[in-house]
Amino acid sequence: MKLCAKNLSRKYHGVYALRDVSFELNGGDVCLLLGPNGSGKTTLMKLIAGLTSPCAGEIALDGVPIGTATKRRVAYMPTENYFYSYMTARDAGKYYADFFSDFDFSAYEARVERGQLPMDARIRTLSSGMSAKLRLALALSRDAEVMMFDEPINGVDMLTRDWVIEEIAARRDAGRILLISTHLVEQAEVVANRSLFLSHGELVRAGTLDELCGERSLEDLYREVYGGDAQC
Repeated sequence: MKLCAKNLSRKYHGVYALRDVSFELNGGDVCLLLGPNGSGKTTLMKLIAGLTSPCAGEIALDGVPIGTATKRRVAYMPTENYFYSYMTARDAGKYYADFFSDFDFSAYEARVERGQLPMDARIRTLSSGMSAKLRLALALSRDAEVMMFDEPINGVDMLTRDWVIEEIAARRDAGRILLISTHLVEQAEVVANRSLFLSHGELVRAGTLDELCGERSLEDLYREVYGGDAQC
């Protein structure tokens, strides 16, 4: 399996959110998507998920352009809540089961229980941390070939971070690509083998962690790349 972007660009209101981005990820890759706020991480994930379209360049999964034909192969955990106000965690699971044939409701129930989430409480009443765990449980309970997690460990307590990292690590597979955006580099790098560094919509570094870091930690490299960036 291969996810390939060539000269990918996306504008909003005449301003580039991504500009001329090219990369390749293969089955088995767990890739950290790094960069300050506004660097283009979420835009890239939405392009891969087929939720928005590029204004230039190409992005394809196994040679198939991202779009209607690839949506069933991609699972995406966004940062924002997207539930109807009446929904409970049980309702959200049923909603996913209706829309995604690869959704495992039993696995979802087990994750909800492990995350100590109230299955019948309205989602709008959950704390931000519990809501994040719910969005993660939904995404992880799909059997998608590309799984993306936008800031899954930001704004949650230490024990929840451990839970999130363990759950994501459990989905590593030679036939699957995992893509994780985060500012918390030290916690996330334990599950990753590659990284993409974005700055102001441009890809500034990319490669395996061994290639990029050498003797340094990924956190040290992050500081080196973005130390002078006012967005940090």
